[in-house]
Amino acid sequence: MHDHRKLGRELELFGTDPQIGAGLPYWLPAGDDLKRAVEEFVRDRERQAGYRHVSSPVLGKRALYERSGHEQHYRDDMFPPMRVGGEELVLRPSLCPHHAVLYRSRSRSYRELPVRFAELGAMFRAERSGVVSGLRRVRAMQLNDGHVFCALDQVAGEVRACLGLIREAYAAMGIEAAAYRLSLPDASGKFVADAAMWQRANAVLRDALVESGVDFEVAEGEAAFYGPKIDVQVRDSAGREWTLSTVQVDFHQPRRFDLHYVGADGARHRPVMVHRAIVGSIERMVAHLLEVHGGALPPWLAPVQVLALPVSESEASAAYRFADRCVRAGLRAEVSEQGSLGARIRTARLVPYQAVIGPKEAVAESVAVRLRDGRKLDPMPAGAFVHAAASLTAEHEIRLWPTGA
Repeated sequence: MHDHRKLGRELELFGTDPQIGAGLPYWLPAGDDLKRAVEEFVRDRERQAGYRHVSSPVLGKRALYERSGHEQHYRDDMFPPMRVGGEELVLRPSLCPHHAVLYRSRSRSYRELPVRFAELGAMFRAERSGVVSGLRRVRAMQLNDGHVFCALDQVAGEVRACLGLIREAYAAMGIEAAAYRLSLPDASGKFVADAAMWQRANAVLRDALVESGVDFEVAEGEAAFYGPKIDVQVRDSAGREWTLSTVQVDFHQPRRFDLHYVGADGARHRPVMVHRAIVGSIERMVAHLLEVHGGALPPWLAPVQVLALPVSESEASAAYRFADRCVRAGLRAEVSEQGSLGARIRTARLVPYQAVIGPKEAVAESVAVRLRDGRKLDPMPAGAFVHAAASLTAEHEIRLWPTGA
């Protein structure tokens, strides 16, 4: 059983410090490389899917969250307001109110719908000290958030497209969903009181799941306060379920923010807001990736993808030239010179490609590559290896090397 907290320390990915505070992890260089690999992947996929990326402040006036409904329905999970210059500012618990404001920054026509905004943005939750844990439950996180503003007849297609993006991301990362959950309200009173709104949104999500061929379970009381959602569940190494990705349908906030577009009839119409997080919070995704793969991440995600191992000091300069060639090709590469070759290989057991450079390789500008799974490739020109490895990682392959190599 793998624990992402132990792996995080061993691989020098992230850490915590009491001077910073509980639930506020920091990222070390290798961890930041991994985090950015996830972020760049999802940003690229979002661009291909028609999203435009935006940036919004991590603070907002309290009145913003009163208008969105967070102040009334989500107060226990929010940090207290800060009084600054006569205004009350709040660390945002969600990005959706900001994106609603961005949508209404100008008039919109039916011809431009759906409008798709995406942001890798910081958000904050006032988690109790006793429940924060590693990267899975934190007080400050980077959320892969996005909001689609569309006409009612476009909602089902947008939800199905979101589910497709989630499946594509999981396949590239080598992870699987444990379950799909249709999260609905209960009678607790913590949800917006509008039965007709809930019924419409529930029907859209249920139909999208059925049309996508996804088996799902129903969970009452797990909805967002403003609407039902599809939660994509994963299991950690201890068998506990966590929500990683979500898709939500929201009729509530477009009404609260008086969002509209001009239809073909020249009249004003209310858009529907689809919330979605393809990989969820980057922190929770990294925790899951570490535990699923035991630290042996797919090559495109590995913090160090290529490690050059000179057999002796005489080959060090050749090793650095090779590592530099890898970096210029877009690979994350380093050189390891300290200690015996065997010890360095053992230390680098989770690095996908270990390129041993002895006297022959240094002269011939070739490499003898050991794969992380124990396979040894035939010696090859350095350029041929760099080209092949760069191509595999650029294509987000989960394979170490083509079959039969």
